[in-house]
Amino acid sequence: MATPAGHPAREARSEYSEEALAAALADVPELARLLEIDPYLKPFAPDFQRRYKLFSKTLNNIGENEGGIDKFSRGYESFGVHRCADGGLYCKEWAPGAEGVFLTGDFNDWNPFAYPYKKLDFGKWELYIPPKQNRSVLVPHGSKLKVVIRSKSGEILYRISPWAKYVTRDSDNVNYDWKHWDPEHPYKFKHSKPKKPRGLRIYESHVGISSYEGKIASYKHFTCNILPRIKDLGYNCIQMMAIMEHAYYASFGYQITSFFAASSRFGTPEELKELVDTAHSMGITVLLDVVHSHASKNSEDGLNMFDGTESCYFHYGPRGNHNLWDSRLFAYSSWEVLRFLLSNLRWWLEEYGFDGFRFDGVTSMLYHHHGIGQNFSGDYHEYFGLQVDEDALTYIMLANHLVHTLYPDSITIAEDVSGMPALCFPISLGGGGFDYRLAMAVPDKWIQLLKEYKDEDWNMGNIVYTLTNRRYLEKCIAYAESHDQALVGDKTLAFWLMDAEMYTNMSVLTPFTPVIDRGIQLHKMIRLITHALGGEGYLNFMGNEFGHPEWLDFPRKGNNESYHYARRQFHLTDDDLLRYKFLNNFDRDMNKLEERCHWLSAPQAHVSEEHETNKIIAFERAGLLFVFNFHPSNSYTDYRLGTTVPGKYKIVLDSDAAEYGGHQRLDHNTDFFSKPFEHNNCPYSLLVYIPNRVALVLQNVDLPN
Repeated sequence: MATPAGHPAREARSEYSEEALAAALADVPELARLLEIDPYLKPFAPDFQRRYKLFSKTLNNIGENEGGIDKFSRGYESFGVHRCADGGLYCKEWAPGAEGVFLTGDFNDWNPFAYPYKKLDFGKWELYIPPKQNRSVLVPHGSKLKVVIRSKSGEILYRISPWAKYVTRDSDNVNYDWKHWDPEHPYKFKHSKPKKPRGLRIYESHVGISSYEGKIASYKHFTCNILPRIKDLGYNCIQMMAIMEHAYYASFGYQITSFFAASSRFGTPEELKELVDTAHSMGITVLLDVVHSHASKNSEDGLNMFDGTESCYFHYGPRGNHNLWDSRLFAYSSWEVLRFLLSNLRWWLEEYGFDGFRFDGVTSMLYHHHGIGQNFSGDYHEYFGLQVDEDALTYIMLANHLVHTLYPDSITIAEDVSGMPALCFPISLGGGGFDYRLAMAVPDKWIQLLKEYKDEDWNMGNIVYTLTNRRYLEKCIAYAESHDQALVGDKTLAFWLMDAEMYTNMSVLTPFTPVIDRGIQLHKMIRLITHALGGEGYLNFMGNEFGHPEWLDFPRKGNNESYHYARRQFHLTDDDLLRYKFLNNFDRDMNKLEERCHWLSAPQAHVSEEHETNKIIAFERAGLLFVFNFHPSNSYTDYRLGTTVPGKYKIVLDSDAAEYGGHQRLDHNTDFFSKPFEHNNCPYSLLVYIPNRVALVLQNVDLPN
């Protein structure tokens, strides 16, 4: 996202007060380090100062009024419905717009007003129901409940508690029901959390589509059938989508209705805990795709209008609505909203054992305009000033502070398309506190090349620029494609490359057609160069590693509620007669090589060649020499490649190998010697045969591992 020095977009405020700069440096502990890293941020030092002071003030207020963020973020221990040690029931809600609050359900034959809550200060309500004389369970596990709200206008509303831990929908119901989750034998975790990965290799996953059958798959299915595949493929992290309960399946999990409930369409909370625990036993880190940028408009089974007003958890009026997403926007300055959201993060970390979060919709949170209609040219003025929602940014800083304080090895990733400076720097520097941001320009570049350019017109320099254009020392997760590209209306890379021929020409019993040959070779090359050059982490959406055919489309009215495209056909990779296995093999060995050589945790690559005529890209990273020949027809004998170190090189990954569906044009027993012959500003060079449409990785075997 960074724009090179001297670019007009980098021309920031021409004048700034030295006094203001000194004051900012005094208030933000390590701001001097940030300004040393990026001097162009100096004119905006007062903005960082103001942001940091807002964060500090809020954190101090939490300390003074709530006993600290540790206690503040345990809201789920008192809010909602809880069985007490004496067998009674303690209930608590925040409903500032309500005239009265009651609890009803199966346990009292749905008498709406038998159990009124007592009104407390600051819009809170509480209820204690004493135990039965025989000490039997007052509200049995699995029984249905509702909070009854009497609004200021006298309307009677039946609501699900915002803190509900389990909600389900019967097949004949439109809305979800709240069921009290209090199992006699809750799941006990058996395995410790894995260590924080040195280099993140993320498998973006959706439980519901993980089966090849036309149905909603389960947590159990994912645990038993998909986790072993992920482990075998060499991914060390799973990003779980659509776990937070969402009434509309086709929303892909981005229209949340119950924030503390794991989606019941996949199974029970205990089965999700088993999934996470099993992943941990395999050494796999598990991240939750958390949606705190907006919420579903549902009121019957969502947060909206919980207390009969539109401004309970959300902003009042137009500010409380996202026009493109048709959803509600949180009032991040509200004390109880902060408690709710911070407690929500802690709940997923502590109750389910997640190892961190990918925060969805961060761009929408950061700006009052939510990124709608914005180009984000790189001009620094776009990231500061009145367009920034500093209440939301304060929440982001508090969230990252909480997560990293509770679990220092936790990982947080920002989905931000704007390129907000310092978003992935520590809070002490004035940053947002995220560990990584998604490199969202990379998949757009690959789609643009495949849609708009002939192979011979691909610009090597532009590819390298897109893959390396990131803010200095802010870590990025690179990806060639994610779930966005798989959705109906778009195409995966495999589909852009091979399209209809995937249905007829993927059998190994038939000769390569030009389309399938090109598609398989470029699919491997695009993924490897993205993996090796594009960031400090790598992400793949489930199934795309083997070129999953077709698009992804959830059941909806427009497709007659069909599940045909809401599935992943993993069995295709197990069929020895199909070419999908070649892409799967390459993806696995690419990840295993990174696991051995650690290029994701190495400094950014040294690019020695981006030759437009020859269509060659070459770079060094982590003691490896990566070579890509994107030319559709030209192969090169004794092609000279520059290196920064002398020594003997061996091929350690070759996209042209037989097991990857290649043409076996290279001898892997060949030794390549880097000699003191300067080339492309490198002191050493070696000669290599590079076939067309091939990616090679050579390792200097003289260097210590």
